[in-house]
Amino acid sequence: MEIGIFATTFLNANDVAPDPDAILDRVAELGLRAVHFDALCLGLPSMPDAIDPAQAAQVRGALAARGLWMASLSATFNMAHPDPAERETGLRQLEVLAANAHAFGTDLLTLCTGSRSRESMWRNHPDNGTEEAWADMRASMAQAIAIAEKYDLRLGIEPEVSNVVSSPRKARRLLDEMDSPRLTIVMDGANIFPAGTLPRQREILDEAFDLLGDDIGLAHAKDLTRDGAAGNAAAGTGLLDYGHYIYLLRQSDFDGAVVLHGLSSAQAAGCVAFLKSLIP
Repeated sequence: MEIGIFATTFLNANDVAPDPDAILDRVAELGLRAVHFDALCLGLPSMPDAIDPAQAAQVRGALAARGLWMASLSATFNMAHPDPAERETGLRQLEVLAANAHAFGTDLLTLCTGSRSRESMWRNHPDNGTEEAWADMRASMAQAIAIAEKYDLRLGIEPEVSNVVSSPRKARRLLDEMDSPRLTIVMDGANIFPAGTLPRQREILDEAFDLLGDDIGLAHAKDLTRDGAAGNAAAGTGLLDYGHYIYLLRQSDFDGAVVLHGLSSAQAAGCVAFLKSLIP
């Protein structure tokens, strides 16, 4: 396993013209090699309508010059949005990212299975558990897989309590229904605890890895301060049993990137040290 970090950790929200080189310098200064990238770091929307191929090539060169590699590229849109036009827009923008992924130097795009919420793909909604929501998300996923096939990519899906794929069991269902080698799991131990279940977190983590351990393509490292919502705290600052989480990643023979996010730039060095104490 290798420790990585979201590049957006070092993105100044007020900067209208981000400097990718400065962002990647910060990653390299931490002694890391793996990075999760987002088009925001180029001054574009996360889901852009177009990317200049020269920009992608420049990013790949900047990564290589610093001994870094792009573990994954953000491609999150609301795959279960109740408005079909919104889903269609997301799929069109997904293809823009897919067409440039290899130029960036990655074959893994990370997705969001979405929510029926019109305000945020990360917000829970009472209709997320309906078969209608599942059918719309599944149809989006089928089109996303076709895009991945076209560009020879993998797609990372992440079980998260606020999304349509709200649990490891639902993630297993989706993997089985789609039956595609293009789909892989983004495992985030801080995202899978429905309200009232945190006291049983080892049991729930064990089940998650039993169901999905053979399909993990990327791991996230953040923390949670309460159950019933996705974690958004820096790794090692909350309630997640990190020793058990890392143990389960090891037991599953996962050898990819464990990517820090949900942290501020000021917390980065401490979070890297915390993970290094668990991952030699």
